Amino acid sequence: MTARPISETVASLMPRARAELAELVAFQSVADPAVFPKSECEAAANWVADALRAEGFTDVALLDTPDGTQSVYGFLPGPAGAPTVLLYAHYDVQPPLDEAAWLSPPFELTERDGRWYGRGAADCKGGFIMHLLALRALKANGGVPVSVKVIAEGSEEQGTGGLERYAEAHPELLVADTIVIGDAGNFRAGLPTVTATLRGMTMLRVKLDTLEGNLHSGQFGGAAPDALAAMIQLLASLRDENGTTTVDGLTGDADWDGLQYPEAEFRQDAKVLDGVELIGTGTVADRIWARPAVTVIGIDCPPCVGATPSVQASARAQISLRVPPGHDAAEATKLLTAHLEAHTPWGARVAVEQVGQGQPFQADTSSPAYTAMAEAMRDAYPGQEMQSSGMGGSIPLCNTLASLYPEAEILLIGLSEPEAQIHAVNESVSPEELERMSVAEALFLRNYAESKKA
Repeated sequence: MTARPISETVASLMPRARAELAELVAFQSVADPAVFPKSECEAAANWVADALRAEGFTDVALLDTPDGTQSVYGFLPGPAGAPTVLLYAHYDVQPPLDEAAWLSPPFELTERDGRWYGRGAADCKGGFIMHLLALRALKANGGVPVSVKVIAEGSEEQGTGGLERYAEAHPELLVADTIVIGDAGNFRAGLPTVTATLRGMTMLRVKLDTLEGNLHSGQFGGAAPDALAAMIQLLASLRDENGTTTVDGLTGDADWDGLQYPEAEFRQDAKVLDGVELIGTGTVADRIWARPAVTVIGIDCPPCVGATPSVQASARAQISLRVPPGHDAAEATKLLTAHLEAHTPWGARVAVEQVGQGQPFQADTSSPAYTAMAEAMRDAYPGQEMQSSGMGGSIPLCNTLASLYPEAEILLIGLSEPEAQIHAVNESVSPEELERMSVAEALFLRNYAESKKA
């Protein structure tokens, strides 16, 4: 089998892929019932399960995970003696954020300037469609040469660990020779990339209380301890004057040895405003792939509209800390908690709650599966060699799988190149990347099966 029939088949399947992605994007599957109804996630899970059944998967099941969400599992048996490959994606998505800032409805797949826009188009509903395309192309060109397990998670974006705990309780379910995580992406569109490292994460909520109730700022301001001002001071302690993360006891001076990220390209990808400086020190790759990074992702405080001249009695913030390989996320959680407690000013009452946590991950890029993927990407992207990069984001399941199946090879690929703007408004996927990565995955499965016969 050559690469050409695979690529031609995938190309012919792209209209169907677009229609299916539109159906999947339409589900408002944010795994937070405070934001969207749980029924949206349940409907998306059923759509994924039906898609697997239509492709001949057996044992398709909706798995009720301990965090109250559902993951979808299916098994496609391959030839006798063939290796087993686990394909992962997640169907839950980030909230759309400011819907007014979207140029088209976030849950309506819309084509514009050669890209398909919609929440989850790249992260990671498009990843599930990528898996389907690869398998369909193989079925049309001699059959799928491996046994395939698919797991589609329902709460990855929330970091609540439901699938991790389910896998730990049912370790036989996801056992495989190789695992392909379809939730990463290329360093740049058109440059085939595997992700070698992931930063882990811990997420905390901190609440400060200083008064029994809000007070008139004219009558009491200047002596009454303001909880919101205390919170601002506390959050400021998490960075130095350069913007470098400064959590007591957490080192942050590691260097990235590998593919570099030119600062000018990063500024363009991140859409940094002219004249605004980047934060931190070291190379961009050091800062986003090899070092810890704290982000304040939410604050509960009065909005400007309707604000009253009051001293605030309480304030709350949610903090995300990205944890690079070489650090333990549980230890980082303890250090961040201790830092918050130690730096709370004025004796304010402080309460810290852990919301989510996931360990960092580092892949073995010298393994046979990476060799098979390099060959596949070379064929899918003529003239380009596979690159290895880091990713600042977290996929907590990776470490769970690595711990449960230490002999399994784990590869991270996907559709989240910089233009995709995942987690932001106007998320999109490049149909060309979807097509080429589907070809690459199909060729990888073929190459990997052949390598196991040798």
